[in-house]
Amino acid sequence: MTDRRSTDRRTPVTLRTVLAATLGAALAATALPSTASAQAWPARSVTIVVPFAAGGGTDAIARVLADRLAAKLGQSVVVENRAGAASAIGTAHVARAAPDGYTILMTTNSAQVILPLIQPPGSLNYATSDFAMIGLTGILPNLLIAAPSVPAKSVQELIAHAKANPGKLSFASSGNGTITHLIGELFKARAGIDVVHVPYKTGVQAAPDLMEGRIQYMFDNIIWSLPVVRQGKLKGLAITTRERSKLAPDIPTVAESGVPGFEGITWLGLAAPAKAPDAVVQRLSKELATVLAEPDVIAKLAATGAEPPSNPGPDGMKSMLAGDIARWKAILSDGKIKLK
Repeated sequence: MTDRRSTDRRTPVTLRTVLAATLGAALAATALPSTASAQAWPARSVTIVVPFAAGGGTDAIARVLADRLAAKLGQSVVVENRAGAASAIGTAHVARAAPDGYTILMTTNSAQVILPLIQPPGSLNYATSDFAMIGLTGILPNLLIAAPSVPAKSVQELIAHAKANPGKLSFASSGNGTITHLIGELFKARAGIDVVHVPYKTGVQAAPDLMEGRIQYMFDNIIWSLPVVRQGKLKGLAITTRERSKLAPDIPTVAESGVPGFEGITWLGLAAPAKAPDAVVQRLSKELATVLAEPDVIAKLAATGAEPPSNPGPDGMKSMLAGDIARWKAILSDGKIKLK
């Protein structure tokens, strides 16, 4: 008779080994879908949410990029406009979206810098930390434009006109808490003038009132404003970048027009929900950088007035974000800008 004890080397089954095996299987099952989904991405169309109305500068750039990204990704890329609350509605929508890379955001410094700085804590349905930065898509100068009826051909003449009529002039913006609102408030404070802010959903929507003289001036992106100036329907008084725009070298900067150190740009970039797979974010960043380097895309963006970012990747976007937060926090903390 054979002694089974000498040949049976099976490990005794204990509660500990059962639990270990079960836990290992569960962890493997959890990890596999994530890895597989990242490898298979994209398996369907990708949506770029633009938190502004159609027809504006952010929307125009998103549509240029969507077409080219679709070719790179092998899937359609759809632009969806979710406007409202100075971009907070569309931004919050993406923050709460499934972090699978199929819903991403065309964001700006209005959403990522200005609103978090000026809104009461907890009042926004998102935070900057809710996003993984994919990369910058462009730097936009803003143009100081005035109604044809305003008796001013320069920044200094506009300031003099405002000082001669305290409380009677109004300036438009693309919404409370947007970058164009803050640029307008910064100009008001630096120029020492008493003017009234009138918010619109987009700068384009303010254009008819500006042309008719119901609003006297505004700052808005060069995409739509410069063509209207060239048509003679509005006055282009100054540009908000440190140097003159290559697209409008005849228009002086605000800084050289008597408001030293004045600067107010709009930057745009793509972002995904914070928990999106790293592989997906890296793929999007890689394809975005490739698209931005294509000559026809450079030409299309240049035609809108957008300047290509020197570092379009995630690190460049994070650096731009951190610098902008520090700058606007310092500006807002000096007490000269009063938001109502």
